[in-house]
Amino acid sequence: MAQDVLINEKQVALFELGGETYGIDIGAVHEIIMMQPITRVPKAPFFVEGVLNLRGRVIPVVDMGKRFGLEKADRTKHNRIVVVDINGTTIGIIVDAVTEVLRIPNDAVEPASSIVAGDSDYILGIAKLDNRMVILLDIGKVLAKDGMFTEMANMPGNTENTTGKKTQRTAEPVMASR
Repeated sequence: MAQDVLINEKQVALFELGGETYGIDIGAVHEIIMMQPITRVPKAPFFVEGVLNLRGRVIPVVDMGKRFGLEKADRTKHNRIVVVDINGTTIGIIVDAVTEVLRIPNDAVEPASSIVAGDSDYILGIAKLDNRMVILLDIGKVLAKDGMFTEMANMPGNTENTTGKKTQRTAEPVMASR
């Protein structure tokens, strides 16, 4: 019986960004930390804030607001860095706040309409919870969009991509601004 429950629900970490609530699979979350000093890296993509030293390990940090093309928001005491592990790559993502870890029944999740999501294959669906909706993200696809892993692997000074060709360090936001 307990196994049926596990199969019929998703456990997600919820975070706020630009006034909306998003959820990512808790299995991808390594840890959640308070904002820390971030070292800027020259020629990094516009959404990469830089790198931070996490207990002796240097990890890239992405501003999710910039990644989604949202209006720039001031940092507050509620901002957090969610450290995620995507296929063995550790990345920090800056969010406005982390609110909770929640189990969401699969039947509460609707597929995202192609009108709303466009070519956003990183949106897994929209969860309907009591008085709110949560946008469920495939964080690996969000971060891999536009070859971001390749660009981040080439940081800080290497401007060659995995094919050996020179590349410009730019990328488009994955969502249109409101």
